[in-house]
Amino acid sequence: MRNTTTTSFLLAAVLGAGLLAAASAWADDITGAGATFPYPIYAKWAEAYKAKSGVGLNYQSIGSGGGIKQIQNKTVDFGASDMPMKPEELNKDGLLQFPTVIGGDIPVVNLEGIKPGELKMTGPLLANIYLGKITKWNDPAIVKLNPGVKLPDSEITVVHRSDGSGTTFIWVNYLSKVSPEWKDKVGEGTSVAWPAGVGGKGNEGVASYVQRVKGSIGYVEYAYALQNKMTHAQVQNRDGNFVNPSAETFKAAAAGADWSKAPGYYLLLTDQPGKTSWPISGATFILMYKTQAKPDTAKEVLKFFDWAYSAEGDKLADALDYVPLPSAVTNQIRNTWKSQIKDASGKPVY
Repeated sequence: MRNTTTTSFLLAAVLGAGLLAAASAWADDITGAGATFPYPIYAKWAEAYKAKSGVGLNYQSIGSGGGIKQIQNKTVDFGASDMPMKPEELNKDGLLQFPTVIGGDIPVVNLEGIKPGELKMTGPLLANIYLGKITKWNDPAIVKLNPGVKLPDSEITVVHRSDGSGTTFIWVNYLSKVSPEWKDKVGEGTSVAWPAGVGGKGNEGVASYVQRVKGSIGYVEYAYALQNKMTHAQVQNRDGNFVNPSAETFKAAAAGADWSKAPGYYLLLTDQPGKTSWPISGATFILMYKTQAKPDTAKEVLKFFDWAYSAEGDKLADALDYVPLPSAVTNQIRNTWKSQIKDASGKPVY
């Protein structure tokens, strides 16, 4: 009986120690939720950072709308959104936001015999397709823009996001700038009342739909187009030039961005001037509370993004064709952390 009791006690002690160790490991992890646009780079950063620091990141790729709701409900350590919140919205909720990387929305198609970059589109043409006004691939407006390209006499299946999405915000913000009819009838936001098409959840869902459905068109973040080897279209920019999506054309779109004059880092990069600018570019943002109930956890979050802004983090971003922020901007962001993110006593967290 004594041996059984001793064995049980030792087993309980071992299990208890294991549970405590697991709890300690879980406690060290930081949590975030939101935009699918930056998920590929956040996943890469998380993998590399855990190997370096031992601190893990549990990030839920649920869309910008969900990320905003989760940080507002205080169920995660940070939220993520491709739609920047306006300064008055941030102040109302006691939130701070800062950008992490720059990328772009890409129109992708499933058309047999069409090579990546072979099809050309303009902003107004994309708006008319998504308005349901242009319904066939051999519509005269598309044919005129693409002489020599064999376009089928088939219906266009429009694919859009079904969830609240910052990728959608960038897309419809652009369409609102280039199409007065889109602006009046549909407008912009993380979710809109789509005039036409079918919805897919996340960048992943839209990519999957377009890959499966012949004659379809959708929009995804560039990393998803690359990873899934999808056929993208060129888009005419504000200067009248047709450009392909790339890190270089995203950089060109961001070249004139002055973050120092953007209250709350509220800055949009769609339809920017520049000979080689990609017209549907945008930054992605992190949302955190200015007053932190868990300052130690907040410090770990900031340490993670501080590392992400390093040369090592930038290299990983470059590899996935995201554009890292200039050092002048990341230094400005670090100063913002120091001055605005504090514990309940008013002491800076970072």
